[in-house]
Amino acid sequence: MRPVHQLLALLVVVLWGVNFLFIDFGLRDWPPLLLVAARFTFVVIPAILFVKYPRGRFGRILLIGVFMSAGQFSLLYTSLFLGMPVGLSSIVLQIQAVFTVVVAALALREVPSRRQILGVLIGLSGLAVIALSLEASTPVVAFVVCLAAALSWGIGNVIARGVGPSVNGLQMTVWSGLVVPLPMFGLSLLIDGPAEVVHALTHPTWNVVASVVYTAGVASLIGYVIWNSLLARFPASQVAPFTLLVPPVGVGASCLVLGDRPTVPELIGGALLILGVAVTTGVFTTLLRGLRRGGRRRHRTIVECDEPAPVGAAGVREG
Repeated sequence: MRPVHQLLALLVVVLWGVNFLFIDFGLRDWPPLLLVAARFTFVVIPAILFVKYPRGRFGRILLIGVFMSAGQFSLLYTSLFLGMPVGLSSIVLQIQAVFTVVVAALALREVPSRRQILGVLIGLSGLAVIALSLEASTPVVAFVVCLAAALSWGIGNVIARGVGPSVNGLQMTVWSGLVVPLPMFGLSLLIDGPAEVVHALTHPTWNVVASVVYTAGVASLIGYVIWNSLLARFPASQVAPFTLLVPPVGVGASCLVLGDRPTVPELIGGALLILGVAVTTGVFTTLLRGLRRGGRRRHRTIVECDEPAPVGAAGVREG
């Protein structure tokens, strides 16, 4: 990847890390499920006119939407609404990579490698450190709901394996979002009550507008357009490791804007969790291979430069 492409990947990391802040802004004025419905309404309605219909796998894509879109985000928004800190949620949600390995082993009978088992154990140990160090200001139920969001994401990842390479991430994001708005709106009516929903819809605030515009337009659509363009040009092994930078961005943004200060045990647990995700997904193996390839290319360049210049037609070495 050239520096410009690395900068684009870092831009997406920042967009996705700051996304947690904008979710929090919207939750200050609207109930969580109604905010999820609004977000995916604006993901689907304009984009569905321009994003190619994924033929042949539509049923599976809708099932992905149940877990990866409706399940993940309704639970994540609810977790934040119940008091889960923004920065901590960006860390805990990454346990989805570990859950993906576990779900694949249980549902598909996939035997995890030793590296994946080690990564799962490291990630779960980090999660245990976070769980045991939760402050009184963080409700346990909010932490559990955030874990449920990560599990729903992991299940969606496993289902997505059957889609095939003919469907890209942007198609999946837009078309799987079809299953979100109406069910979330109906659940919000049921849980929050018609009076609160009507009041929210008739009194949108700037917090809500900023939240929906950013999460739908910037994080979901712009973020995925850039991300998928990178995946189309470069191997996933070069692009995917950048996602491990999302939690540090989320923690940093919450510290700067909201004044959140994670405790030392939470930082230690978060570091272990991210390390476990990195081991599980093979990030270190990928980086090591890249360094080896770079070293071989530099070695070939040095050898070529050390060879004598070719002899020209006049018997004089060129250059």
